[in-house]
Amino acid sequence: MSLELFNQLEQKVTDTVDALEMMKLENEELRGENAKLKEEREEWERRLNSLLSKFDSLETTSVS
Repeated sequence: MSLELFNQLEQKVTDTVDALEMMKLENEELRGENAKLKEEREEWERRLNSLLSKFDSLETTSVS
């Protein structure tokens, strides 16, 4: 293997490792964002269920 081919291979490996590290960082960031969005969705669901329960109790008292 010539020195030039070895240098090209080394550069490709280095570029690939750098790209993988960037993808790992991005993945961690996206996981954090996903967890935050899940928490927000759960909070909205709790609030919506609370409102629906209030409507249900209003219907029950108005029917009685």
